[in-house]
Amino acid sequence: MQDTRALALTFEVSGLPPVKTEALSIFAAGHRQATRVRALLQAACTAAQRTGWTPLGGPVEVDLTLRCPPGHRTSDASTLLGGVCAVLQDKKRVSNIGLAHLGVLVDVALYSDDRQIRRLSYLEEPAEEFSYRVRVAAAPAGV
Repeated sequence: MQDTRALALTFEVSGLPPVKTEALSIFAAGHRQATRVRALLQAACTAAQRTGWTPLGGPVEVDLTLRCPPGHRTSDASTLLGGVCAVLQDKKRVSNIGLAHLGVLVDVALYSDDRQIRRLSYLEEPAEEFSYRVRVAAAPAGV
């Protein structure tokens, strides 16, 4: 039987991505990144439901394209990628904090763990408003 599940998922999010800049988990209730975390989780959930996506268990690639007004970049690439990747992995391993405030979004995961990432890419494009595109894909074997 042929595996028909999607091996790449791309989706758009309005606003800025969550950034990971401190030891405090971005999943903590009331964290200053909470709105961005929820927006990313909701966009990923909608895209996953639309395509029948199931979380990847093998090596993955993550691409982030930030669109922003020229001269208005808010964070460096590593904190943006860190925030996006933290949100898109399985959150059930974050056991030291409560996640009930995320509701059903706690179950949104595009892959199991950041250790699966074999390739990251970051690109900036000029735009009138902040937005970003995320692409998660199965990495080719041997990467």
